[in-house]
Amino acid sequence: MFRQSRLAIGVGAGLTIGFLALIVIVGTTIWLVERGDSLLTQSELQRTIRVTAVELRDHLRTAESSQRGFLLTGNEIYLAPYDTAKTRARQELDDLRRLIPPDAPNRAMLPRLSEAVAEKIAEMDSSNALKSAGRDAEAMALLQRNRGKALMDEINVFLYGAILISDENGTLNSAEQQRNALLLRWISVGAAVVIILVVCVVAFTVYRNGKELKQARDEVRAINLTLEERVKARTADLAIARERAEVLLAEVNHRVANSLQLVAVQVRMQMRSVTDPAAKDALAETQSRINAISLIHKSLYTSGDVSNVALHEYLGSMLSNLETAMKNDGHTAILKCYLEPISLRTDASVNLGVAVQELVTNAFKYAYPGEPGEVRVLLKRLDDGKAELTVEDDGVGITPNAKHAGGTGLGSKIIQTMASALQTQVEYINRRPGTAARLVLTMANA
Repeated sequence: MFRQSRLAIGVGAGLTIGFLALIVIVGTTIWLVERGDSLLTQSELQRTIRVTAVELRDHLRTAESSQRGFLLTGNEIYLAPYDTAKTRARQELDDLRRLIPPDAPNRAMLPRLSEAVAEKIAEMDSSNALKSAGRDAEAMALLQRNRGKALMDEINVFLYGAILISDENGTLNSAEQQRNALLLRWISVGAAVVIILVVCVVAFTVYRNGKELKQARDEVRAINLTLEERVKARTADLAIARERAEVLLAEVNHRVANSLQLVAVQVRMQMRSVTDPAAKDALAETQSRINAISLIHKSLYTSGDVSNVALHEYLGSMLSNLETAMKNDGHTAILKCYLEPISLRTDASVNLGVAVQELVTNAFKYAYPGEPGEVRVLLKRLDDGKAELTVEDDGVGITPNAKHAGGTGLGSKIIQTMASALQTQVEYINRRPGTAARLVLTMANA
């Protein structure tokens, strides 16, 4: 009787302890889940603020790029993305005012940000209006005041602060979630240990220890089998997702290449309807530049590497098309290419391709006036991770600062801009006879 009473007291005490441990686990889990939902909501808000700030900055930069392109060239095609970017920038600004909490440290700066954005857009609208009205000098004077740059710098400071605050808040939320997960893990482990001890005591007094151990082993084995199956299924899903992403990226490059080809066709159609020789030449050069960039995207979706371009293949294809176009325009020079196999990062390849196209076009136009000749493009690897690209001819010896009849000087500006983007410069060499243009690329920086 006494033994039975003691057994009942022990079982009751064990069940009570187990029940209390279960309450602790359930209560803690409910609290942590609710807290996790709150942190998730805050993290989503911070991510949305960050994305909105980045998109506002990008749309303003897009509008600014369109404005600069229109002011420099007078070509209204640069204004195609301008209105859209301007509208989207205003929308993102409204979203930012709505999303930033009233107690956020950068809330007080929102009125000044709104003023700066409005003033920036007004400045761009004014310069575009002056350019459209033919008042180029006033438009350039407005641009050279650098007020637009000062406003953009002020906007960037605010947006960078908003991005930084969002990142810091996201980091704090993530750290708290990790601490909460660790707390839940330790509470669960502690409570589980208590429950297991209680179960073991009760089971030892009621059932045989061997049966309980066998049952526990069977349960663990079943959990392990299920876990292995889940891991295999997840691995297969990740492989499928990666293949799908690669296919989508190739499709994007394919569509970009097709879109650029369509733009080139439209430029060619416009060129046929223009009678002014200077305008025809400008449109032809524009078409060649578009084709050069299009070939980069074609190279990306036809190869397995989307971050690097086989430079020798890309330049070979581009120069072949350029030679055909030059001969169709009546130029008699012959183009020869000596290209070693070299890979270059995509953005650097675009800059280099545009620069090479301008150099070869200049050689065709001015090196052999009315006479046949040879233009050579050489690409070779140097020591210390560098490469050298040379465009040379045996013609009349054009100097880099020479003014050609009918030329606008835009080609030289493009060459200098592309060289700066490549962190190098073009070296012009008087070969007597002929001229050579030489670029040295640092492969590690390219």
